[in-house]
Amino acid sequence: MKNFCKVLFFGIIFTGAAGTGFTQIDRGELQKNLAPVSFTNYEGPHARIETREQIRQIGVGLGQAVKAGAERTGANSRYFVIHSVSAPDGTKLDADIFGLGANTGVDHIRNLRTIIQGYLQEAYSYSAQDAAVLAEYITIYNAVYRGNWDYFSERYKKPVLGHLNPQQVGLATRYSEWPGKTLMLIPLGMGGISSIDTSSISDSRVVEEMRREDDRGIEQRRGMVDIKEREAEAAEQKAVNQREAVRREERAIAEEKSQLEKDRQQQAENPPASRAEAAQQESEAQKKSDELDQRESELVLQREEAAKQEQFAEKKTEEAQRERESIARDQQAIIDRGETPQGLIGIILERTDTALGRLVAIDPATRRELRRSPLDTVYARTLTFVGGKILAIAGENRDNGAVRLIEINSRMLTMVKQGNDDLHPNSLIWVNGNDIYAITADLTNGTLNLGRFNADLALQAKSKIAVHPNAAVSIQQGSLLIQRADGSVALLNSADLTEQ
Repeated sequence: MKNFCKVLFFGIIFTGAAGTGFTQIDRGELQKNLAPVSFTNYEGPHARIETREQIRQIGVGLGQAVKAGAERTGANSRYFVIHSVSAPDGTKLDADIFGLGANTGVDHIRNLRTIIQGYLQEAYSYSAQDAAVLAEYITIYNAVYRGNWDYFSERYKKPVLGHLNPQQVGLATRYSEWPGKTLMLIPLGMGGISSIDTSSISDSRVVEEMRREDDRGIEQRRGMVDIKEREAEAAEQKAVNQREAVRREERAIAEEKSQLEKDRQQQAENPPASRAEAAQQESEAQKKSDELDQRESELVLQREEAAKQEQFAEKKTEEAQRERESIARDQQAIIDRGETPQGLIGIILERTDTALGRLVAIDPATRRELRRSPLDTVYARTLTFVGGKILAIAGENRDNGAVRLIEINSRMLTMVKQGNDDLHPNSLIWVNGNDIYAITADLTNGTLNLGRFNADLALQAKSKIAVHPNAAVSIQQGSLLIQRADGSVALLNSADLTEQ
């Protein structure tokens, strides 16, 4: 618990403990010189909330342009994509470079993944489900190798590297470092279901990061296994089709060569009347022979391509099988963990200069931290337990953030609901039956009022009088006692907040 300013415990819940589990890879080797990936997002209310579909459409527009043939699309100051495909260079990869300009407003990894999902759906015709799986892997992959120039330069073609720089390549784990500092790589594959190189984005380091989650990332990993198995099936079918085409062409060439030989024998037995006609026939025969030789040479390339598809299918099958076995072990490890232990929920202040904190669940017996909330903008004085719910005031008035009344899931410690009204950061929360009271803030004129909210965090009434920024509320006999902005005492009706 070191480095925390204070820990306050307020309640008891059931929450999940992390299991030890089995791992088939050397974690020490994987993590050497590579910091763990843990995304820091803006976790709090927003002044403006866009729907998931509105967010996805950002990627859809970029994907449509690339599908139509654009090599670069979007605005440098916002979201943009560079589609870099060039001549073969050994095993090195082409890539789509997905950039976040200085004026991008995305502040949560789930929203960034939604944008990438929309892009993959439109650019490469992936299903929504497959695109969502790939988007998650792509973000973790880029975070794992953020700034690792040696890694990227070994694996990607020179034209791809020409658009990158070590300071921006990959994805930072902190959302505030995304705008103007992000050039994510989406490695490209063989087209179709294999348009994205799944082997790269799901390497052992990436999978190990997914296994850090309480659920070991099992559902996402199953999704990747499913994609790889379909990749293997598609490649195998393509190899079968190519080999059948080669056999048909071999038969056709053999028949045409036989016929050509017969024609030449016939011409030798019955030579033409003139030299010119004989020369013409020989020229045509030679041309046909050269054509057949060329077609035979092309068969070599087709056989090589069929073999390549078969090798690809075997590789994807092996990867899928290994991951299925790993998933099965992790599932068993989760079962072996047994019942989840009790935990005390509290809040920690991670900085000395603010009252904003983060929720944690602690095992009361061992003092071990069981779960840490992604929310780090909760005002420590407002954490309130009522009716099986956790209420708080959270957020910051900057960028698209806002200070709002929120409800927190008591198991996952995530925000599940937010109010639509701005609150004063110094407000407390007062609860009277089903009524919730807090000090509202008009950000235009700076006026503070007392607001009454229902269980859905919707504003039901607001006082006409302005209240003191540090006012306290006393609820007695159906009335509320509070201070006006000038410090004088006011008595309000508890329902409509009119002055009595």
